Amino acid sequence: MKKINCMIVDDEPIARDILQTYIQRVPELELVKSCRNATEAYEGLYGQQVDLIFLDIQMPVITGTEFMRSLRKPPLVTFTTAYSSYAVEGFELNSVDYLLKPITFERFYQAVQKVSERMAIKQIPPPEAEHQPDYLFIRQDNRLVRVEHDQILYIQAERDFSSVYLKETRLLAGMHLKLFEDLLPLKQFLRVHRSYIVNLKAIRAIKGNMIELENTEVPIGASNREELFQRLQL
Repeated sequence: MKKINCMIVDDEPIARDILQTYIQRVPELELVKSCRNATEAYEGLYGQQVDLIFLDIQMPVITGTEFMRSLRKPPLVTFTTAYSSYAVEGFELNSVDYLLKPITFERFYQAVQKVSERMAIKQIPPPEAEHQPDYLFIRQDNRLVRVEHDQILYIQAERDFSSVYLKETRLLAGMHLKLFEDLLPLKQFLRVHRSYIVNLKAIRAIKGNMIELENTEVPIGASNREELFQRLQL
């Protein structure tokens, strides 16, 4: 199993010690550097492979979010902070997860599973343009489940998870809705609301601001309505 090279960036010594202890308990993680601030983190990123950063947000001089925005090609990031008010900003930066201090090992391990899922998707070789796959893989416990695109009715954001509603079941995926937008084919799927992606093939009817699917309805966001109607040629 390939190790996930990770870095800690936090100005609090106790927080760094706790994360280091947790990392040592997870076999797939390899700590390559523990940093007190963004300056040390810049140095740590130079000349070595870093797959994941456990990044504190509230740090002096350069905050965690400022540090992440400054990176041209940032590694995967899981934010760690004592302030829940930063959650929205963290997710807007497409972080893998958002850990609120004090961090329990159970919650830390859940974040690691999300990282593993994100990395597994990244490692799937990109297809040739004329042979794009009609499926994706979603991690369920300790296995990756293949899901055909045509099986998906819609996907709903659930805070830091997403619910993938299939024709016969529902899967809970440790992925943000933005990642599904990047993975799914644009010709078949569309974000119709800030919290929903819909399979255009599964639409049965549109009534007012609601999309009728099999046994359910999904709202249409005001900013998404025009694009939806264009895609459906209405």
